[in-house]
Amino acid sequence: MWYQREISKKLSQLVSAYPACILTGARQVGKTTLLKTLFPQYHFVSLDLPSNAELAEKQPQEFIKRYPPPVIIDEVQYAPALFRHLKIWIDQNRQCYGQFLLTGSQKFTLMQNVSESLAGRCAVLELETLSQPEVLQGGHVALESLILRGGFPELHQRPELDAATFYQSYVATYLERDLRALLQVTHLRDFERFLRACALRSGHPLNKADLARDIGISQPTANQWLSVLQASNQITLLEPWFQNKTKSLIKSPKLYLSDSGLLCYFLGINSRDELMRSPLIGSIWETFVFAELRKAQTVKYGKWDMWFWRNLRGLEADFLIHRGGLFDLLEAKFNEHPSVKDVQSLVKVAEDLGKGVKKMSVICRAPQSYPVTECVQAVPLLEVDV
Repeated sequence: MWYQREISKKLSQLVSAYPACILTGARQVGKTTLLKTLFPQYHFVSLDLPSNAELAEKQPQEFIKRYPPPVIIDEVQYAPALFRHLKIWIDQNRQCYGQFLLTGSQKFTLMQNVSESLAGRCAVLELETLSQPEVLQGGHVALESLILRGGFPELHQRPELDAATFYQSYVATYLERDLRALLQVTHLRDFERFLRACALRSGHPLNKADLARDIGISQPTANQWLSVLQASNQITLLEPWFQNKTKSLIKSPKLYLSDSGLLCYFLGINSRDELMRSPLIGSIWETFVFAELRKAQTVKYGKWDMWFWRNLRGLEADFLIHRGGLFDLLEAKFNEHPSVKDVQSLVKVAEDLGKGVKKMSVICRAPQSYPVTECVQAVPLLEVDV
C-alpha cells in the first residue's frame, strides 16, 4: 500500500514558492516515490543510471533540453556541473516555481553545490523513514514491532519480508554504492565494524578517541567516517545546549543511528523477546523517540530543532526544545508508568535553567497522559507536542 507521507503538505508549499526544491534523505526512504506520487505530470530522470549522470555532468545544456522542466531529477549529486546550468535556467525564468525537483542521498555533497549555485533559489527538505503515525495508516502495529522493524517503507509495504535480510542487503548496498562514492575506504570490514560500534553508542555522548581506539583506526579517520555516515543520513548528531562558555556542561554531541530498525539489526536483536530483555532497551527507545520527534518537527516547521542538556556530573535532560526564550524538557523512558524517581533529573535540570522552563514531559509507553508530579507529565509518544 501507499503510505501518505505527513511531509507532503510542507513539500507542496515549498514547491509552489521556489524555482527548485531538493528532497534529501537516506536511500530507500521513499524520496522518489513521494515526488512521483505528488507530481505525476513531471518528467523523470535518474542519475543513478551512469549514462544519464555522464550526460548531465558533461553536457548539462543538452541534458536540460532532453529533460525539460518541470522535471524530477533523482540522485542529482552525481552531476555537480549540472547545478551551474540549473542556476542559469532559473535566473532566466525566475517567476517559474517548482520547475526542478531534485533528490539526493548524500546531503553534504548536495548542500555544497546548493550553497555555491542555488542559494536563494532552492528549498531543502529532508525525508526520513516512516513515522509511527504514518505506519498506523495501514492498521494497528505494536510499538515494539515498529521499533524492531524500523521505518523503511518497503518493510511495511511487504510484511512478508524478513527485516534482518532487508538490512543485510541494505548495508551491503550502502557500503558498495555510497561509501565508495563519498570516501576511498579500502578496508570495508573495518568500516562495517565502525558502523556496529556507532550502534552500540547510539543515545550516548560521542567520544571520537574511544571510538577510533575500539576499531583500531586513527582519530582523523574516525572523523572522516562519521562525516560519511552523516552525509548519507545513517547517523544524526544531537548538539548540547549551553548559553555560555561555562565549563560545567558537556560540549560533545550525542550520537544516534537514524532508524531504530537498522540499530536493532546492528545490535543483533531480531525478536520482541530479545528487544524486551536487552540491556540496551533504554538507548534503543531513546533513539526511536528522537527519530519520531525529528519527523514531527520537520512536518510542522520544515526542519528539526532540538538539543540535549548534560553537565559533567551526569545530570541530563534527553531533549531540550527552545523557543522564544522558553524551554521544553523531554526525557525518554521505556517503561509504561514512570515514577517520581524517573523524573528527578528533569526537575534538577529545570532548577539549573531557571524560570524559562515551560513544560517537562517523560515520553513513555503509557496508554494515556497523566501527571507524574505537579510539574512533570507522562506522555505517550503519539501525544507529544513538538
